[in-house]
Amino acid sequence: MLLRAPAIADAMRISLLAGDFEVASMTGTIPHPYTEEMAADWIRSHRDGEEGVAFAIDLGGALIGCVGYRAYDEVHAEMGYWLGKPYWGLGYATEAARALIRHVFQKEGFDYLTVGHFRENPASARVIVKLGFEPSGEVLRDCAARGNKSRCLTYRLTRERALAPAPQDPAEPSFFQAGTLR
Repeated sequence: MLLRAPAIADAMRISLLAGDFEVASMTGTIPHPYTEEMAADWIRSHRDGEEGVAFAIDLGGALIGCVGYRAYDEVHAEMGYWLGKPYWGLGYATEAARALIRHVFQKEGFDYLTVGHFRENPASARVIVKLGFEPSGEVLRDCAARGNKSRCLTYRLTRERALAPAPQDPAEPSFFQAGTLR
């Protein structure tokens, strides 16, 4: 698995995977339907620095989802991610988010990260807890695909907690290679 910058050539695949209502409805910002043109606009906005930082999750040359973050100030960023339905439950979200977390704390220097999931997404809750995030509250957040506000459970992860050695993971592979997340 490789984390790389999304390319305009990914727009059709992003539209197909993220445009699935079951995927889009678990995110705050992905509308439904989600056209290829909308996906291309999203990719361009990231290249222009308007939407934070995003990485395509690439598995053997195929985009399977995206992971990224948006800085809110010098010390805090919020992480987000999505995976196409065929890739749910296989550990890819955890692996990609873990690589992003290391990047955010080691390369970007933030003090803490936040993340959230809609109440009706227990699979995302399991990923978030597995990554070491601690519950911090509940808010109402917009859901573009559903066209309403939904209850979102929020979490926080500090740099110290994220970078502390984990005894159960003695030799995690490095996803950083020549400036690219891997």
